[in-house]
Amino acid sequence: MTSNTSADATSLAQAIQRGDLTASQAMQSSLAAAEAHASIGAIAYSDSTMGVASAKAMDTERLSNPAAFAARSFSGVPALAKDLGGPFAGLPVSAGSRLFDRKAGEADSDLALRFRDAGFCFFGLTTSPELGLSLASEPAIGPICRNPLDPTLTAGGSSGGAAAAVASGIVAIAHATDAGGSIRVPAACCGLVGLKPTRGAIPAGPSFGNHLGGIASELAVCRSARDAARVFDALRGKARGPFADPATADIKDGRLRVGLLIDTGCQYPTERARLEAVEAAARALETDGNQIVPLKWIDFEQSVAASGRAFGDIVSVNLAGLIDALALDEGRAEPLTRAFIERGRTLSAASLWNALNGAVLVSRDLWNLFDKVDCILMPMLSSAPLAIGSFPSDHGNTELHLDRMTAFAPLASLANISGFPALTLPFGTDANGQPLAVQMMAPMAHEPLLLSLAARLEAEERWQHRFPIAGLAA
Repeated sequence: MTSNTSADATSLAQAIQRGDLTASQAMQSSLAAAEAHASIGAIAYSDSTMGVASAKAMDTERLSNPAAFAARSFSGVPALAKDLGGPFAGLPVSAGSRLFDRKAGEADSDLALRFRDAGFCFFGLTTSPELGLSLASEPAIGPICRNPLDPTLTAGGSSGGAAAAVASGIVAIAHATDAGGSIRVPAACCGLVGLKPTRGAIPAGPSFGNHLGGIASELAVCRSARDAARVFDALRGKARGPFADPATADIKDGRLRVGLLIDTGCQYPTERARLEAVEAAARALETDGNQIVPLKWIDFEQSVAASGRAFGDIVSVNLAGLIDALALDEGRAEPLTRAFIERGRTLSAASLWNALNGAVLVSRDLWNLFDKVDCILMPMLSSAPLAIGSFPSDHGNTELHLDRMTAFAPLASLANISGFPALTLPFGTDANGQPLAVQMMAPMAHEPLLLSLAARLEAEERWQHRFPIAGLAA
């Protein structure tokens, strides 16, 4: 096992900067690890030629322009993009679906350009469920993504392939997206750090349509808090998108008021070990002089319900619009996806308006809570990662599917619907060795606060990674 800060993307970048290995050697190690770990199904598409060429370009820059090479945060670090989001030039996104033929895009998105400018060398796409509709990554077209810590369990979704690739050490970091917990849930399943940024903080261009009503964010799954901080800093700001570009807030000096929620209501019972992990994290922060403010489920119950309704309606309407706009053959989609499409087509304007207005009220209610506390500490998952097959897509019951996801991660969609930043990290292990994840939320643009608290909790060393990073000596 390796500690979080001695085996992360920052460590790999530093090793390449020192000349301990070249970017090309790091890439060859990642390609070999991808083959060795093929059984976990983390990678949906691989292009070794692209990866080798990108790494060689980094090695050339190191020799010809060392100042430019040194200025990049992650020069020469191999990486994978998600098969949803982007696009990344040369990588044919299919969104885990037969609806789209794999055809490589010709241009990078604004975010992809920033990833490349930071020095990352991409060589493939990670597995996601069809159109990101699940908290497991098991698309009918394959591959089925398994948790590297226990292949009988899910790696989460929809960025499950990204989390599995990072946890297994194929890569040290991977692009990910989050519309309803899709960065944080897989990170929690696999013992990683996952930050869902503030709405508008990360670029979403060049397509500035109202995709998913602003509930989706893009960033990465990481092996350490410092990686999350460095990649956020490298990618954030001046997003040129349809939402305001929030100025990142400074970290508050002095004692923090940490809201503590360990009650998720009788409707969403959470395992005792996971509640104890949240309590232990609160005690660790309290020893630093911070004030713990107990919060009650009644403060969140209405917002959780409204978030669930808004997520289901926004996703359904978005899918229906996508199918019609692109004239896609929906008969090629999985049964559950077809049901969400039909749900979107039949949803009344009044129902959608009520859902969107409910989302605004969720944001208002959280702002009111943040008048009383500086951040909120809460569970990420209600249980250990579920067994493969726990989120089937061979049926048409959208309400059942949404209920299953909410039961597994009751507090995940709050951050998406409200637009607030949220972060998860592992803080201990359960009796079966699975990570015990905690989640933190903060006001808009307070990523530095979340990342600072994450680094503090990470220093407790209650979790160690099981797999070394490809190319980096343990």
